[in-house]
Amino acid sequence: MEITTALEQGRVPVTVVQVSGNLDSSSFQAFQTGVEDLIASGARHILVDLTNAPFLSSAGLRALQSIFTRLRTENQDISEEEMHKGISAGTYKSPHLKILNLSEQAGTAFKMAGFDMFIETFIDRQAAISSF
Repeated sequence: MEITTALEQGRVPVTVVQVSGNLDSSSFQAFQTGVEDLIASGARHILVDLTNAPFLSSAGLRALQSIFTRLRTENQDISEEEMHKGISAGTYKSPHLKILNLSEQAGTAFKMAGFDMFIETFIDRQAAISSF
């Protein structure tokens, strides 16, 4: 697995993290650490581009959950209680983490794990960047 990053400009600066290769038990730690380093360096809006990542395992999902939580810690936009109510009501999506181009298999895992309830997914890069 390889990770490349780019800075794009939406309404705010967006760090695009492109993953090439499977995001699984052998690669999730490098992915998670790399993104957490970006957050530590000031990245606050992250688009994870999975165009070239055909497989997303439970370890990859855990890494996304950890990144979501870290971004929430850095950007307290609403309270935990409000966020949980919004997720339950279907009105909350992370304003700080979004996903681009999940493969069909990865999309199924993403939805089955319930991540689609709080992380927006896109199939168009410019639409994803503009959504921040």
